[in-house]
Amino acid sequence: MSKVGRLTLLCLLFATALMSGCTEGNASKGSGKTPPPPLVKAQVVERSDIPLTVEYVGQTAGSREVEVRARVGGILLKRAYVEGSPIREGELMFTIDPEPFRADLAQANGQLARCKATLQQAGLDRDRILALYADGAVSTQERDNAITAYDAAEADVQAASARVREAAINLGYTEVRAPISGMTSKETRSEGSLVSTDAAGSLLTTITQLDPVYVNFSIPGTEALHYRKLAAEGKFSVPTDGYTVRIRMSDGAVYSVPGRINFSDKQVDPMTGSIRSRAEFSNPQGQVLPGQFVRVLLDGGVLTNALLIPQRAALFTQSGPIVYVLDDKGIPSPRPVVLGDTVGESFIVESGLEGGERIVAEGVVKVRPGMPVNVAGAAPAAPKGAEG
Repeated sequence: MSKVGRLTLLCLLFATALMSGCTEGNASKGSGKTPPPPLVKAQVVERSDIPLTVEYVGQTAGSREVEVRARVGGILLKRAYVEGSPIREGELMFTIDPEPFRADLAQANGQLARCKATLQQAGLDRDRILALYADGAVSTQERDNAITAYDAAEADVQAASARVREAAINLGYTEVRAPISGMTSKETRSEGSLVSTDAAGSLLTTITQLDPVYVNFSIPGTEALHYRKLAAEGKFSVPTDGYTVRIRMSDGAVYSVPGRINFSDKQVDPMTGSIRSRAEFSNPQGQVLPGQFVRVLLDGGVLTNALLIPQRAALFTQSGPIVYVLDDKGIPSPRPVVLGDTVGESFIVESGLEGGERIVAEGVVKVRPGMPVNVAGAAPAAPKGAEG
């Protein structure tokens, strides 16, 4: 093929390719479609009374924790209980060597016997002197001395009787018995040790009463003030018969027996800014042990005429939280709101919405102001620009 022929063929091929590209571009433009509106879920918000459960961190404790101490000194002869086991009030726990105290009691009884004999003799002397005084045979001074001697002997008998009682009490203290029923702890003095009555040497063990069991917790002062304010405004009602208290254990299980608040301080702790409180629970099986950390659940409060929205309906912006409100045509518009407490998976709306308004409850991140949306369960909205 000549050079002119080859050049003519190349020009024809280039023109054909150019026309084909233009045709495909126009076809692509002609088949373009507007994306469908995003699919969302809507909800009509209504005011209602909402039962409220508030939750705090607590720690369990025995209702009574008693130190078992020696009340007399001596050698600790025997431990009669099993460490860590339950014990009943009055059961024997320790025995302190009783022999010195038996001797003291015997000595006190002997002294009492002597005092009684002296009193008897003083009574006889007094009666004889009084008879002689009546006959004028003795002086007034002798009469007075006889009466005084009798009174002194009588006082000695009373003192000796008191010493006998004291010696008997001390002898009884050599048997250390449980002051309350509960769970025993480890002994602090082993058998054969010398115990005393001072603070350092008298502690033998401790007993913790587990039924009932206490749960100590604190309510933030700001939170308490918030609920008092709501109650004053008629937005929160407090149960007249007291809160029902539950505890959630560390494994997530809720203790089966409800409790009650038996103490709430009337002042805020300046160190923590909280109000100290305590709940009481029946614990007959000893399932709840002292020292456990638990979650305290207070039931019974009611938020009156409250407006709730799902948490996922709120969109947090730099200007604050907003929700998308749908108009009659299903067009969303942003609405600033003031959110309050969290109730389950919902927010309380303090202002910004009214009952009966319809909001986007799910899918807010896909919504654009003024752009149509498809509400799940409703007829699909026509894409903007695709009508007609």
